This record gives sequence, structure tokens and C-alpha cells, in this order.
Amino acid sequence: MGNPVVHWELMSKDPAKVSDFYAKLFGWKIQKMGGPVDYRLVETGGEGGINGGILKPEREGPWPGNMLFYIAVDDLAAYRKKIVAAGGKIHVEEQKVPGMGKFSLFTDPEGRMMGLWKAKMK
Repeated sequence: MGNPVVHWELMSKDPAKVSDFYAKLFGWKIQKMGGPVDYRLVETGGEGGINGGILKPEREGPWPGNMLFYIAVDDLAAYRKKIVAAGGKIHVEEQKVPGMGKFSLFTDPEGRMMGLWKAKMK
């Protein structure tokens, strides 16, 4: 099965400006989502492309790496244990995305922030 990259996110101080830049440059479809976080969902288009998001984090920077990749896993808890055992650090244990799935955030030994993703069962 493997563990493919399934989503990415750009951290931004001005999501509207960054969204406009990428939409104009690549023709990406970008939609602002409702809710307390300034978040925009990005459809990159094309076959086999990876979609993502642009957001303004709720806390001030610096944001490690300023970009996240989300990696699909079948068991968030098991992978969090593997991350810690391999020298990484967990920053978000588990958080639900209503109707979509759950994620956890971690940093690798050099401080790059990454995400784990478990899609909701269909």
C-alpha cells in the first residue's frame, strides 16, 4: 500500500494574497472555508495532482518549514509512537476534521513540521 503524500499546506501571514498569487500563476481553484481559522482549500487540477491548503496559523511564527506535507497512514497512534521512537516530536496528538478524517502534526529531528492523515472510513 505505501504511505503517499495526500495533502500539503502553506503557512502564510496573508492567505488572501498568497492564494491570489498561486491562482493567477497556475490557475489553481482556491476556495475560502468557513470557520475560526483563515483557511483556503486548493485544487491544483490535473490528473494525479496533490491538492492542499493555504492558512494563517492561529499562533505567531516562526512556523517550522512554513509548509506541511500530510502522509496517509492507517493508524495515527501507532505512527505517533514510531515518530517519537525515531527522534521526532509530536505537536498535535490527534484532531478531527469534520466529515473528512483525523490528523496529527509532528516535527522531524531537524524541526520540519509534517502531518499524518487518516481519512474517514466511507
